[in-house]
Amino acid sequence: MKKFQNFLNDEDGAITVDFVVLTAAICLLGFTVVNAFSGSAEDLANDTSAKMREQCIHSACD
Repeated sequence: MKKFQNFLNDEDGAITVDFVVLTAAICLLGFTVVNAFSGSAEDLANDTSAKMREQCIHSACD
């Protein structure tokens, strides 16, 4: 019974659990931010590409 009580009172390794939870939360936040902005960044790139294709190069317009 003494070993079991020592096991319950031992706090070694508790910081590991906190670190794992904190790391998982940071990763989830990062994935959420990337996912939120990836669609609008792709739209901006497509719009920019379309505008650049519309431009006339001087030597090609003659």
